[in-house]
Amino acid sequence: MYGWIWRHLPGNAWVKALLTLVLILAVVYVLFQYVFPWAEPLLPFNDVTVDNQ
Repeated sequence: MYGWIWRHLPGNAWVKALLTLVLILAVVYVLFQYVFPWAEPLLPFNDVTVDNQ
């Protein structure tokens, strides 16, 4: 998959590296802004099984 992306990006190696960095930052931004907040109520991290004694 990464090879396919690398071959389809325009430019020389420096341009491809810069575009790859921009793509990674865009994916991280989308994950933190939209995907993780949407999925957070569906995850069981707030289900506590220990009672206060």
